[in-house]
Amino acid sequence: MAKDALDLVSRILLVVGGLNWGLVGALEMDLVEMLFGSIPMLQKAVYVIVGLAALYEIYVLAAKKD
Repeated sequence: MAKDALDLVSRILLVVGGLNWGLVGALEMDLVEMLFGSIPMLQKAVYVIVGLAALYEIYVLAAKKD
């Protein structure tokens, strides 16, 4: 069950991160900066967590390939 929760959270973070980058590219609007820009450490933490979610998903995809 914990793995299922981790998979769900990871995928949600990737969707949120993808939408954020889409907004950056299309409208030059960074939601993370808008929400957490006044707290730079929190802003950086969000980016790192989304990056870790991406690395986790790469691992999951590579493991399924075997």
